[in-house]
Amino acid sequence: MSLYIGLMSGTSLDGVDGVLVDFWAGAARTMAAAYVPFPPALRAELMALQAASPNELEREALAANKLAGLYAECVQAVLTQADMKPADVRAIGSHGQTIRHRPELGYTRQTGNPALLAELCGIDVVADFRSRDVAAGGQGAPLVPAFHQAMFSQEGKLRVLANIGGIANISVLRGDGKATGFDTGPGNVLMDAWILRHKGKAYDEDGAWAASGQVIQPLLDAMLREPYFALPAPKSTGRDLFHADWLDAQLAPYASAAPQDVQATLARLTVVSLANAIREHAPKTEALYICGGGAYNCTLMRELAAELGAGTSVDSTAALGVEPNRMEALAFAWLAFRFNERLAGNLPAVTGARGERVLGALYPR
Repeated sequence: MSLYIGLMSGTSLDGVDGVLVDFWAGAARTMAAAYVPFPPALRAELMALQAASPNELEREALAANKLAGLYAECVQAVLTQADMKPADVRAIGSHGQTIRHRPELGYTRQTGNPALLAELCGIDVVADFRSRDVAAGGQGAPLVPAFHQAMFSQEGKLRVLANIGGIANISVLRGDGKATGFDTGPGNVLMDAWILRHKGKAYDEDGAWAASGQVIQPLLDAMLREPYFALPAPKSTGRDLFHADWLDAQLAPYASAAPQDVQATLARLTVVSLANAIREHAPKTEALYICGGGAYNCTLMRELAAELGAGTSVDSTAALGVEPNRMEALAFAWLAFRFNERLAGNLPAVTGARGERVLGALYPR
């Protein structure tokens, strides 16, 4: 066996997903999976660290220590589930929590204290995957398309995999061994912020609140004029752009709008921006597979199918054998595997880097 653990905590700031994976003979067999939610105070602090604030260096360090404790809890959960010991695992691939992503300025920041994680778990940790790509002139994101290409491309078939987490991104698998991909724009991030503000809920379960409203078409049109959507790929984005202040600026002319109508419009923004990206970059897509939290949003899934039409089937990645909430953790286990084998983990066609690079930094146990 060639066992690796992948850990992912994404833009939605809900918690840590972990998987134990066997990469023997080039396959990826998931042996165990676990989820550890963020305590509300930690989630609030990570949200605050997305922007400049007082004493942020110390606060980030303390938050990173708390994250490492949660990551270690998730590692123990998958080990217990699989009846494995730390010595059985070659490495942990830890994405960390993105708190700033500014590749145009030459940096990206994922916090999580991998040295402490290695100490707590007694397992090698590979972390900081994005910085090497940024150093080579790339966006450092998205990285998951390389994993999608390795595991899910099929000769002669044009497939698209879309991750709808806080931010949405696509992997275009062309069937000739080539792949492209980029961040399409907001996934759940704006919808989550809006329902938290008005309902005190972390997310819109099944998209039910959005489904109860009516799309405000002028608002949608205004949001779609955001310059990011017109940028050519490679490109990536995050909370540095799509945040509460951005949303409030868009909403200024619609102060009297019903909250559920705004939620319906935000859901439509996710659908249309994603569908537009597919129509532009993969117009003959036969199958779209969704992972991330958006795969559990019935409203998003239904609207995507309607928007793309009968020529494109829309399903979750469960149809490919991977539960939607495990895909990204699985990808970072794979990136740790690639690091240990000293194999490239990026796709320059996706990130814009000057070439293939081995990604990550090692923190030995």
